[in-house]
Amino acid sequence: MKPKLLTPEPLSATCRSTGRWGFGFGRRFFLLLILGTLWSIPAFWNASFLLVTLGWDLFVTVAWLLDLSRLPKPGNLRLERRWNGPPSLRNDVQITLRLQNYGQSAIACHLIDDMPVSLRDEPAQIDLKVSSGSAAAQTYSVRPLQRGDVETGDVYLRYQSAAGFAERWAKATLKQTIRVFPDLEEARRQNIFLNRARQIELEKRLVRQRGMGREFESLREYREGDEFRNICWTATARRGKLVSRLFQVERSQAVWLVIDAGRLLRARVGELTKLDLSVNAALSLSQIALYSGDRVGLLVYGRKIQQRVGLGRGLLHMRQIMEGLANAHEEVAEADHLLAASFLLQLQKQRSLIIWITDLADTSMTPEVVESASQILAKHLLLFTVIAQADLMVEAGKYPKDADEMYNTVAAQEMVQRREAMLTRVRDKGALALEVNPGRLTTTLVNQYLQIKERSLI
Repeated sequence: MKPKLLTPEPLSATCRSTGRWGFGFGRRFFLLLILGTLWSIPAFWNASFLLVTLGWDLFVTVAWLLDLSRLPKPGNLRLERRWNGPPSLRNDVQITLRLQNYGQSAIACHLIDDMPVSLRDEPAQIDLKVSSGSAAAQTYSVRPLQRGDVETGDVYLRYQSAAGFAERWAKATLKQTIRVFPDLEEARRQNIFLNRARQIELEKRLVRQRGMGREFESLREYREGDEFRNICWTATARRGKLVSRLFQVERSQAVWLVIDAGRLLRARVGELTKLDLSVNAALSLSQIALYSGDRVGLLVYGRKIQQRVGLGRGLLHMRQIMEGLANAHEEVAEADHLLAASFLLQLQKQRSLIIWITDLADTSMTPEVVESASQILAKHLLLFTVIAQADLMVEAGKYPKDADEMYNTVAAQEMVQRREAMLTRVRDKGALALEVNPGRLTTTLVNQYLQIKERSLI
């Protein structure tokens, strides 16, 4: 099945009247009406001028009625909203509004596109001049600051003829649910790593390294020095002598991306949250891992499992991962790390690479996430990644000038040392643990993954 395009489908609708009456008065009507009142000044001396004023007002009213009758009915207008690219986090995307006029007269139209605040600070306002029987279009941009499903609103129109006496009010029902994906531009910028991933894969195909991987290669007679766990007892029983299994480096390994979506990941780094940065890094990692031939799975968790995508490969699978990452959301409570670890252990029996992106709570006790990571290490290779607190590092490196600054600096240094001690505990148990600056999260994780592949650690 062909995956759907990331760009939302264009949407069009026939306009319909809105407001209590659906029409109003143009500026020229009021201007001429005010000019007509000037005839009332001579009426103080001659009452007949009041008749001139009434005649003028009647003329302006008739002109307004004629102009209103010439304006195209809302049903003669059709509006289309077209997205010119996929909406992704913190990237500008162009939207085109196209108005088709099936009426008998040209119009000057003012459009207001009701966009949510997560896409644009204020509704987009566009002015179009559309001739009779033709169409006109104009483009504006939005900049998504929130992932997931977002609902756009309707488009409101106010249009007049060239005379400008009357105007009509209309609305095009273009409510649409769109999905904002993680930062696709950052994933494209990581394409430089694809060449390195391909080079590593080719080298492993040329050099088949026996005994370093866990993918079965062949059987041979037992030799002194072979590990007892590699003895194939069924073949031994058939042949009447010990037979050992030989292994080679796996061509397709399992890689799980585990993302913490608890309260600690709600912290903001500039415009984005730590979860947004984690999701962007996971998108780049999954793209490179799939390109390398590995099978990739995704697990996003809070108090419960939010998103789960099983192991797989290919374009359809990449789309599933993107959908899961787009719908990952922060939670106000601490994530249940033990639940995630036990769920993953039940899901994945064979040895795999687990890339766990999380943060550490500022507590004197051992965080639950550290204990959960220890459970993973018995069967899997764990790349335990903690997003650093940049402001904490800055505070810890300050030279205090007074007692208050001394207190803040010492407290920051204590927290930094505590975080490093926790990471050391994880490393001592066999994990690859690191604390990464938020701005370098994607690059660091991609490099670590490629080093693991190059060294055949899985």
